[in-house]
Amino acid sequence: MRGDGRLSHDLDPGERGPRDACGVFGVWAPGEEVAKLTFFGLYALQHRGQESAGIAVSDGSKILVFKDMGLVSQVFDETSLSSLPGHIAVGHTRYSTTGAPTWENAQPTFRATGHGSIALGHNGNLVNTAELAELVAELPGDRGPRHRVAVTNDTDLVTVLLAGQRAEDGTPLTVEEAAPLVLPKVRGAYSFVFMDEGTLYAARDPQGFRPLVLGRLERGWVVASETAALDIVGASVVREIEPGEMIAVDENGLRSSRFAEAKPRGCVFEYVYLARPDTDIAGRNVYLSRVEMGRRLAAEAPADADLVISTPESGTPAAIGYAEASGIPYGSGLVKNSYVGRTFIQPSQTIRQLGIRLKLNPLKEVIRGKRLVVVDDSIVRGNTQRALVRMLREAGAAEVHIRISSPPIKWPCFFGIDFATRAELIANGLSVEEIGTSLGADSLAYISLDAMVEATTIAKPDLCRACFDGEYPMELPDPALLGKDLLEQSPEAERERAERARLTLPLLATGPGAADALRRP
Repeated sequence: MRGDGRLSHDLDPGERGPRDACGVFGVWAPGEEVAKLTFFGLYALQHRGQESAGIAVSDGSKILVFKDMGLVSQVFDETSLSSLPGHIAVGHTRYSTTGAPTWENAQPTFRATGHGSIALGHNGNLVNTAELAELVAELPGDRGPRHRVAVTNDTDLVTVLLAGQRAEDGTPLTVEEAAPLVLPKVRGAYSFVFMDEGTLYAARDPQGFRPLVLGRLERGWVVASETAALDIVGASVVREIEPGEMIAVDENGLRSSRFAEAKPRGCVFEYVYLARPDTDIAGRNVYLSRVEMGRRLAAEAPADADLVISTPESGTPAAIGYAEASGIPYGSGLVKNSYVGRTFIQPSQTIRQLGIRLKLNPLKEVIRGKRLVVVDDSIVRGNTQRALVRMLREAGAAEVHIRISSPPIKWPCFFGIDFATRAELIANGLSVEEIGTSLGADSLAYISLDAMVEATTIAKPDLCRACFDGEYPMELPDPALLGKDLLEQSPEAERERAERARLTLPLLATGPGAADALRRP
């Protein structure tokens, strides 16, 4: 869900649209206020996750971590940021794809190592979590199962593995020595940004599913999920972190190493929907890709209409492209309330029945009597579009033709987008005509897979398109070993929760938030 209101699927309080795993940010910059730089970097990445936010900072001798549930602007203020002095920082804003949305699972994760400590942030989702849990259990000493405490996400498993590696003689390895041993064992989507007391690291999976870019400050280096986060802190874009590459930055400068052969399969959905429009991925601007998708959609699925409108604001670039190519005027038919983001206040039943009117209201004078083309980026369940069609008809629209700038989503994602299960995807089992009828639209059309891919200018074999065509770029384990709550289903996790409840129960009456505070280090 996009807390900045840019997500059409978040317009209906009961509708879950596609949600991205996270945004990551890291900076090495002596003499700079790195905590504040990280705050603003995360602010630019807020659309990638709104459940929790955290920043870890090192002053060269120790790492401090501050994290909490909520939006970046809710978690941090001047006081908390000023309490994080140092010259290296790692930041994270989270939507959970493995592990529950709890404080323990907020990132960056933190672990002690044989040489100090490590803090790590992760964008993506791993597919061999069960295998990694077994590797953690096999670690010597106190790096095994007891070391996991209450954390139930795949990121913490990687953190523990990086922290617990030892040489043949039992000597603890440094983070930099451990990374080439651990990263080749990690499968799935990951853009890691991590640090020890003296060095900033970044690593990207061999497929490069999720974006990760390197930037240069006047007095340091920055890594981030999107180029837009570099822009906001005044860093110039240097290049992308390559698939299968790890970089390290310290007082000796920047160095690069390769831990796996690159097999690029970047996520095409980043271009359709996930990334900010002002971001560049693999040399291609996201906004231009979306406008081109709209142009190609107009050529493939014309409509006899009077006005093109978008579902603000995720559908706007494609709607502009559709209008350009079709010659039908583009207009604003819907007004969005910019200040309704992710709210913790549940709407009453009366308000809930108004559905998307919490965030959108039709401009009746503009759309009354008009034949409309409504452009959106995707359909997951269809609840939002169904409510939207009904609202437009009530406002006097003569016809409503829906055009979607991505193909039908028929398959779940295991690489960092929390799509609904196959059974919940409206395009799984229904024809396009049947979906259109279900939505109450006069017509419905999607862009073709090839046209969408061509709009990105990225070669089709270099893109992951699995949610559209079911062709996954790597072999997946048994379905029982996949899923957001995998680590919470283990007997060990159940025992940990029971023990935690036993320890905290007598103390729950100590004041507001006391139970939560007891879980925190």
